[in-house]
Amino acid sequence: TASKCDCTLKLMFLSFGTWAVDKGNFKTCEQSAFCKRQRALKPGESPYRALLETMELTNTRLTLQLINDNNKVRLLLELYRLQGNITRVKINELKPLKPRYEVPDVLIREPTTEPLSVLSQDENGVVLSLGVESQRVIISARPFRLDIMEGSDVLMSLNSRGLLAFEHLRMRKDTQADPEAEKKEEADPTTKEEEEKVEDGMWEETFKSHTDSKPNGPSAVSLDFSLPGVEHVYGIPEHADTLRLKTTDNGDPYRLYNLDVFQYELYNPMALYGSVPVMVAHSAQRTTGIFWLNAAETWVDISSNTGSSETPQTDVRWISESGIIDIFIMLGPTPKDVFSQYASLTGTQSFPPLASLGYHQCRWNYNDQEDVKSVDAGFDEHDIPYDFIWLDIEHTDGKRYFTWDPHKFATPKEMLQGLMDKKRKMVAIVDPHIKVDGNYKIHNEIRSRGFYVKNKDGGDYEGWCWPGSASYPDFTRADMRAWWASMFAYDQYEGTMENLYTWNDMNEPSVFNGPEVTMHKDATHGAWEHRDIHNLYGLYVQMATAEGLIQRSGGVERPFVLTRAFFAGSQRLGAVWTGDNAAEWGHLKISIPMCLSMGLVGISFCGADIGGFFKSPSTELLVRWYQAGAYQPFYRAHAHVDTPRREPWLFGPENTALIREAVRQRYTLLPYWYQLFYRAHVTGEPVMRPLWVEYPQDLATFALEDEYLIGRDLLVHPVVEEGARGVTAYLPGKDEVWFDVHTFQKHNGAQNLYIPVTMSSIPVFQRGGSIIPRKLRVRRSSTCMEHDPYTLYVALNLQRTADGELYIDDGHTFNYEKKEFIYRKLTFANKVLSSVNLAPDAKFTTDSWIERIIVLGASKPSKVTLKTADGQEKQLEFDFDASMSVLTVRKPGMNAGADWTMTFQ
Repeated sequence: TASKCDCTLKLMFLSFGTWAVDKGNFKTCEQSAFCKRQRALKPGESPYRALLETMELTNTRLTLQLINDNNKVRLLLELYRLQGNITRVKINELKPLKPRYEVPDVLIREPTTEPLSVLSQDENGVVLSLGVESQRVIISARPFRLDIMEGSDVLMSLNSRGLLAFEHLRMRKDTQADPEAEKKEEADPTTKEEEEKVEDGMWEETFKSHTDSKPNGPSAVSLDFSLPGVEHVYGIPEHADTLRLKTTDNGDPYRLYNLDVFQYELYNPMALYGSVPVMVAHSAQRTTGIFWLNAAETWVDISSNTGSSETPQTDVRWISESGIIDIFIMLGPTPKDVFSQYASLTGTQSFPPLASLGYHQCRWNYNDQEDVKSVDAGFDEHDIPYDFIWLDIEHTDGKRYFTWDPHKFATPKEMLQGLMDKKRKMVAIVDPHIKVDGNYKIHNEIRSRGFYVKNKDGGDYEGWCWPGSASYPDFTRADMRAWWASMFAYDQYEGTMENLYTWNDMNEPSVFNGPEVTMHKDATHGAWEHRDIHNLYGLYVQMATAEGLIQRSGGVERPFVLTRAFFAGSQRLGAVWTGDNAAEWGHLKISIPMCLSMGLVGISFCGADIGGFFKSPSTELLVRWYQAGAYQPFYRAHAHVDTPRREPWLFGPENTALIREAVRQRYTLLPYWYQLFYRAHVTGEPVMRPLWVEYPQDLATFALEDEYLIGRDLLVHPVVEEGARGVTAYLPGKDEVWFDVHTFQKHNGAQNLYIPVTMSSIPVFQRGGSIIPRKLRVRRSSTCMEHDPYTLYVALNLQRTADGELYIDDGHTFNYEKKEFIYRKLTFANKVLSSVNLAPDAKFTTDSWIERIIVLGASKPSKVTLKTADGQEKQLEFDFDASMSVLTVRKPGMNAGADWTMTFQ
């Protein structure tokens, strides 16, 4: 809900009068001292040398020292071989003046190591076995370089361009004589050897009116990676940019620094609300990944020799302001291997409550309880299903979170009960800026416990946000997070019930009068500066909130928490959205690569504000956005306070019907979405994925971003152009067939298919060789559909067996962890369709049954026979449409959780 202007803040936003980002509020690399300094280093011979005589090898790790020949500072290199074909490389100062920050709480556990062994060693370097086939690491001594090889192929090289840089902590030369400092200086061998010139921005820097004091001086780290054979790299969200990352030679690097960017611009490497420092590299031969575990401001440069006659190669350079170098090199070799490797480090997508995969209705703000009631009734009146209605900041008592406006929301439980009676839910916003107000319980508690972030002088940090003057809880503290979580208890957060969930916004953190609209880097979190932890802040807010929702139910209920700021590991905590977009066709279009990029780095539960947050969409744009959003993981409409109302029935009966149809398509597919989220939770595979994930050798898919797959079996090409009369979809796979899900028309793979479109068209195709369960009786919310029957859509490809899965549980508790679920494999082979239990030790029962089976690409059988688990057989009625080769079996009637076979003779 960024940069909303309530009247007390109007003055602050005079500079935001135009509907476009004010780039002057945000730094370029040239204005970021450490980025400018590091980027000035050009590729060449590295000053770093590996001191092989210092090498120590235990069963699980290798350590050796590196020396910078220019200043004699020594670094410690640690190398680990991790389970699952991952190599970890850490570089830190051997003897720093004080500890350097190492990111906690992102890895789900200390990774399991595997034995390393030396294959050969001489004065030039050492060769280590990575155990997998012919994989090995070569460490070259002079200059230091690290290559990961498989056979004769170099998979990745580190410091091959000589851009390793590690700014060691040091005493400031121009400080007053201080006996303590002199002692430290004597202990620091580098000071005698070097007289480094003090450049601008090393010990303090100013941006606009803000000065960043840097008590620890320059502390940036940087390393280059070379990827031979690679032309396509992806990931490092969040940017409003293409799916395939562009080279940055002629402009700024991609920036990772969580910021509240008002009116962001498209096709730009500027930082946005979240940061995941993970890059995925893909070629027809192999997929690999780099995870740069650092939470400070980070810039990523990408260059490539594409277009030259040489073997293609992409070079990447990471630069972070502070911390250490801690990298995980995920060696694939397939896309799905990289997903599981990354998931083994940071966890998988949290398994959301089923209802959260339905449709969400939001705006800033529904005015009062009457407004909520009337919008809720509008959905019933117009027969449009929805699961959640949302409240933004105006529902609180004067922007005091965990409270309700005493006039507009005087009886919140009555409102929530009204929703609960219809099996619907609500989300209310809880932001991490706390109004400085002596009459506000939350503020008094946080202050008295000393839980606020401190400014550089040790007082509570204060900035300006929605409530006016605000302080910011220090979510890096486990005790602060535990206290915050306790505030969601029903007896603490008054007026709440089990159908109220939470939205964390502004958690970059947003500080309206701070540098770059965020917190000063020299603010402190205990021993650490904000500069060290900045990109983690939003993750910690969501972590504490999700924990609060779990605790309030006694650990029984799955939480739903939406966050705007995120980091690596945020997938474990809930959903994200792409922030404050605008009602423009370009923003609809960019939602696809933005969410695909998130999925590649673990965050599957992604969506964009339907209709655009800022401005007012044309009716055509609004309808197209509802259609596209129905096939993206998180489906929420949202709008700015100053925009005209846009509930789905306000645009005339024809458009209401088009929107209703899009939302209903979403609801019929909920069983498929839910099963895919279960798989994402178990495996780390993205729910919404680029085509190359399933067709890794098909070059035509590598840069596609106007279409995508949901799971393996649905291909979606939304209409995102104004006035479109047709779209051209690429159908991959030379052995594939694809069925239009609306007409059942069959198309061969490996072709560009022109599809004429009208306003009702949402081009979606089901892959031949798949079975997708749907629920065709759409009711007012997903919970009302719980016991409804299934229709199985069996799409045949005569070259192969057709298969699919059906997953059922109670939809909202953690009982699935106790094996309380149904998980079945559906298979069609040799004219027999069967349902087999994939989890024989699991226990769950369902009232749902199979009411219909639709077989696409079928031939007409003479009879269809059902055999149930108890040995009973019966013949079934069926219809056959010869013109479309579609067979419909009616009312087979078996329980969705049972074993059965159906024979087509």
